[in-house]
Amino acid sequence: MSPLPDLAICLQTALACADAARHAVTPHFRSGLTVDDKSDESPVTRADREAETAMRSMIAQSHPDHAILGEEFGLSGIEGEFVWVLDPIDGTRAFITGRPSFATLIALFWRGKPVLGIIDQPLTRERWIGVEGETTRFESSTLPGIVGTRSCPELGAAELSCTSPDMLIPPFDARFAALKAATRRTSWGGDAYGYGLLALGQIDVIAECTMKPWDWAALVPVVTGAGGVMTDWQGAPLTLESDGTVLACGDKVLLSQAIASLRPSP
Repeated sequence: MSPLPDLAICLQTALACADAARHAVTPHFRSGLTVDDKSDESPVTRADREAETAMRSMIAQSHPDHAILGEEFGLSGIEGEFVWVLDPIDGTRAFITGRPSFATLIALFWRGKPVLGIIDQPLTRERWIGVEGETTRFESSTLPGIVGTRSCPELGAAELSCTSPDMLIPPFDARFAALKAATRRTSWGGDAYGYGLLALGQIDVIAECTMKPWDWAALVPVVTGAGGVMTDWQGAPLTLESDGTVLACGDKVLLSQAIASLRPSP
């Protein structure tokens, strides 16, 4: 396989996109803006659309030969070696109910693999930056955090998290219930923010399903660069063709244990 290309210029674009999304999203927080429902009944706002539009414009200007896949406006450009994947507000339900646990997600795929990812929380001004082959960086002027997943070799001692039980439609609900029973404790909520907390050693396992590429793409470089691992529920690498199941473990030793718990009942 060819060596990984220099991602320095792409990283600067991603950071500029994160800044632009902050600028677009922040004025709308707790402002009473109108909420629309998309065809899948998920909510969308003017803030989502403005943030994605701003990021798309920057990427198109800096990398006209790169494709862009965004939650709000789909795929643009010709798919080649590089594909940007954007979620302007991951956790729109949190955003529209005034909770600062949503995040902007920016990812870059190279030859089908996520090699760059940013998790940005505009209100708390926390930012996780993951680049293939590098240690994840965490930036915050107000809240503490040290990058590095924590040691937790036993599933029975693990803190498990999931955004919402509503996503656990059959048959995933029974499989998640088995994992939940095998862990120490379960917390709900957080969307992508929870994966940032896993990268800071606050959470040990996250298992979710019905996820789209823009929901998880940016998380992979952040989690792996902090010492963790992310796969689907079968332990396979995540790709644009994955089945929507996502499993993140802070301690890599937990991966096989979690997969065993998530295995469908015979």
